[in-house]
Amino acid sequence: MKKNSKIGNIVYGKPAKGCEQCIKGEKLVLFVTGLCDNRCFYCPISEKKFGKKAVYANEWKIKNDADLLTEARLTDAKGAGVTGGDPLIETEKTCKYIKKLKKEFGKKFHIHLYTSPKPVTEEKLKQLYLAGLDEIRFHLNLNRPKEWNVVLLAKKYPWAVGVEIPSIPGTETQLVKLIDFLEGKVDFLNLNELEFSDTNIAHYNLKRFEENTITHSAKGSSELAEKIIRCAEKKKLNLSVYFCSTKLKNKVQMGQRIKRRAKNVALPFDKVTSEGMIRRGIVYLKELQPGFSYRKKLLSANKKIVLKKLLAVKNQLKTLLKEVVVDDEKLRLIVSQKELKISKDKVKALGFVPAIVEEYPTKDSFEVEIDFL
Repeated sequence: MKKNSKIGNIVYGKPAKGCEQCIKGEKLVLFVTGLCDNRCFYCPISEKKFGKKAVYANEWKIKNDADLLTEARLTDAKGAGVTGGDPLIETEKTCKYIKKLKKEFGKKFHIHLYTSPKPVTEEKLKQLYLAGLDEIRFHLNLNRPKEWNVVLLAKKYPWAVGVEIPSIPGTETQLVKLIDFLEGKVDFLNLNELEFSDTNIAHYNLKRFEENTITHSAKGSSELAEKIIRCAEKKKLNLSVYFCSTKLKNKVQMGQRIKRRAKNVALPFDKVTSEGMIRRGIVYLKELQPGFSYRKKLLSANKKIVLKKLLAVKNQLKTLLKEVVVDDEKLRLIVSQKELKISKDKVKALGFVPAIVEEYPTKDSFEVEIDFL
């Protein structure tokens, strides 16, 4: 058993290839559908996604295939994790995306997928394999052992087969039964730290679990996972058992992916922080500056009219600021921090709002800090 306290993972054997890439931030997270036949009490999927047919590539709600490929390039993705909801609820769409990614980035572009037993059929598994799927992970219910045999259907194909479930305190007996059942039938078992989210707290009674307020995980979850991994080691089972902590999932994996994206989206005059955030100068129109109902104002704005106005402002500022880029997503001007600090008073005198902004390098450019000058 290997334990890495820095990132919070524990492993017996070797992590699945999909996990190895995730740790490095090399995986694109492809959310193909919010539809799902299950409603697991611990499901962290947000309300804006659950039950919806929208598709997301990382944090970007994509409109077409071009958006998907763009996000993969911007993050220098070496593979993708296909998730939901349950991707097999919309198998045709899922296979289309797998084929598209494989065609664009080649056979070495590693793709893994999460599903549950209910929608699985032999025909759907065949479609996934022919589409190019490299690794399939089943979400099994510990209280429904009759469904566990679904993994045998997947073993008909030469891809990696695994099981991925949360480590729920109080389920040690069921987990021991599960690892005994999985011996010789799958390649790996992943145990995720039980995570608290706004969604599962709002809809389900999680009071029986004590929350670690630092990691937003259930106390006892990591300890149980370590017990199961030690058990597998003691039994010398021929399958890998891996524990993924909330720290690893939310900070390390996402953090690495964000850093990769920042390098590709930062403008020459932007500064990328050690955390992968982007610091830049911004000039806002007064009517669209951050404040109360900022997001609503952006959504309701007449984009065509605002962009025309921003181009006029850009020309108006060209004697003050040499580096100016019109941001057609957030409806603002991106400028050099250095130049803006020097010319801030003149910019304000013209009726515009200068600021230094630190934000995520994601599609939504979510602001972490805004310092109005």
